[in-house]
Amino acid sequence: MKTLALLSLTFTFLFYGVHPATITFTNNCLYTVWPATLTGGGRPQQSTTGFELVTKATRSLDVPAPFMGWFWGRTKCSTDLTGKFTCATGECGSGQISCNGAGGNPPVSLIEFTLAGNGGQDFYDISLVDGFNVPISVSPRSGSGNKCIPASCARNLNSDCPSDLAVKGKDGNSVIACKSACVAFHRPEYCCTENFKPPGTCKPTNYSMFFKSRCPQAYSYASDDPTSTFSCVGGANYDITFCP
Repeated sequence: MKTLALLSLTFTFLFYGVHPATITFTNNCLYTVWPATLTGGGRPQQSTTGFELVTKATRSLDVPAPFMGWFWGRTKCSTDLTGKFTCATGECGSGQISCNGAGGNPPVSLIEFTLAGNGGQDFYDISLVDGFNVPISVSPRSGSGNKCIPASCARNLNSDCPSDLAVKGKDGNSVIACKSACVAFHRPEYCCTENFKPPGTCKPTNYSMFFKSRCPQAYSYASDDPTSTFSCVGGANYDITFCP
C-alpha cells in the first residue's frame, strides 16, 4: 500500500508539473540584511540557511518542490572576538551566519511558503503574527491565478510602533523591532489559543489593527486568513525584497 501511495503522489506531482522554484532576494534597505531560511515538514534544510546581503545586492536560491518553510531578514548583526555571530533582530541562535535549522526569534517579519503543496499549487504570505523587524515583499514571476499577485509590507512599522510593543536598540532610544500583542503579552485573545482557538472566536484587536492598517496584505494575527494568503499555479519563481 505504501508503494502504491508513493506512486500516486509521484504521478500527481508529475501531472501538475512540480518544478523547483528560484527565489531571488534583493536588499533595498540602506543597511545590510542577513536573510535566513528554515525548512519545515521534516524535510532537509536548504544548502544555504543564511547569508549576508549588503545594500542593493541580489542573491538567488533554488528551492526544491514540494517545500514548506519560512524566510526572514536579520538586522544589526556582528561577529564578536570569539567568532560568534549574533543579530539584534531575527536572531536564530546558531552563532553563525547560517541558521542550520533554527528559526528566527520574534519579533520578525516572516514570508511563509508552501510550494507544490496541493496538486502543484503554491501558497505564500507575509506574516506579522510574531511582530515586525524589517519591511518586506514577495512577488511571483510567471505563474497564474487570481491571487498570484505581489504581497508587501513596505512601511517601516518601527517608526510608529506602540510603546508597549517596541523593542529598543542598544542606545535605549531607537526602535529596532515591533512585537505582536501575542509575543508581548502571551494572552489567549491575542495568540488565538485556548478558548480563542476555534474558528471564528479570535477577533482583531487594537494591536492587530495597528499592523493591518499599515500592511493590509500581511497577517496581523493568527486568524487573519481571508486577505492575507496568496497562491500561484504553473511553477512560479519568486522575488523577496527587503525595504521594497
